[in-house]
Amino acid sequence: MQKKWMIAGAVALVAGGGMPWIVGQVTEKQWQLATQEVNRSQPLFQLNTEDYRRGYLNSQVHGEITLLNPETGESRSFGYRGNITHGVTGSLLDLAPADGWQPEGADWFSGSQPSLTVETRLWGSAVMNLDVPDTRLTDPNTGEVLQSSAGRLELGVTDAGASVDASMDWPSVRLTGPQAEIEVSGVRLEQTMAHLIGDVWTGDADFSVDTVSVTPRDDETVKVQGIAVLASTTATDDGERIDSTLDLSVRKAGTESASYGPHQFVVSLENFETASWNAFSEALSSMQTASLDPATPPQARIEQQMMAMQVLNKALRDLSAAGFSLSVPTLTMATPEGDIRGHLTIRHPELSAQEKAAMLMVMHRLTGELDVSMPLALAEEYPEIRMQVAPMIKQGWLVQDGDRLVVNATMKDLMVNVNGQEIPLPPLL
Repeated sequence: MQKKWMIAGAVALVAGGGMPWIVGQVTEKQWQLATQEVNRSQPLFQLNTEDYRRGYLNSQVHGEITLLNPETGESRSFGYRGNITHGVTGSLLDLAPADGWQPEGADWFSGSQPSLTVETRLWGSAVMNLDVPDTRLTDPNTGEVLQSSAGRLELGVTDAGASVDASMDWPSVRLTGPQAEIEVSGVRLEQTMAHLIGDVWTGDADFSVDTVSVTPRDDETVKVQGIAVLASTTATDDGERIDSTLDLSVRKAGTESASYGPHQFVVSLENFETASWNAFSEALSSMQTASLDPATPPQARIEQQMMAMQVLNKALRDLSAAGFSLSVPTLTMATPEGDIRGHLTIRHPELSAQEKAAMLMVMHRLTGELDVSMPLALAEEYPEIRMQVAPMIKQGWLVQDGDRLVVNATMKDLMVNVNGQEIPLPPLL
């Protein structure tokens, strides 16, 4: 019996001793797959690995991150380096800029340096943590000072990347310059995501900011308080359809002497066909990627965008034929003279296969309603607003109803009726 236990112990010891080598191989493969997915899923930056040296208990990696400007196509690159420690069930990656977190001789951080780590497991889970200490940066040329409290960002990935949890807590960031001071306080994020298909994810997100304030040198402080963004996407019909809502609210906004609120804006997508929505999203991403890649010749870029537009057109056609509803059920904005209120609904019925085959226009059976009203006093008291609404009043699109100006519009058969006036709607090709 004792001999059997000795043999079992020896086998366990050998297996345990060999695990770091196995973990190292798996970690390298995970790194390759992760960088490919990051580069594929978004057009804003590219993560390139120049060298990956795998050892028994640890590895080293270094490469380059290229940031792309979506508007100009210009790019800027930064080097990075990482030390990877292998354990029995996973690895710990410690990543940093190739030249360090701050220039030599600088004193940006209080006490410790920022820390960016990624802890991975053999079964496909990973946790990324970014911890930044109290920070102070000064621009000697402009005199601007950027100050940030200690903040933390955490990203967890499970189910081999199919589930993602994210959280952020950043107490305050302040930018002080010769002309003004800008401060953002109480930034928090909680988000959960689950992969459905392609670029489509379900889940919930809760993002909030306590206060955003701007203090000009010679004027009152302007504050926006209680910013909250709630988002939710759920799958229905066994994943064949999705519903999504976005709720943006502000508790109050204004100056120290006068502030108004609450304000709220809600957008709702209902009964969207998952496959068509995914095709639409992927086509948009392809168009963005083609326009941002500086290495693509102009003619090839145009051809890629035309192909993406064809896919986009088909996706919109399929999305329409499957039926959907898009609405803004809540729009409220508080003003000194009263609330601005409104709602919008746009629908398209589900079509049979025969009706879809006969479609000549993408959304020729769209219907919808729009109702918006605002206090008449806003146009009377503020010249800027009066100049904006005067043409609409002249056209009859905005009419007076008691002490309010209102827009009542309906859409049917490619015709929009605004307060009794009919306007042809161009087909969406």
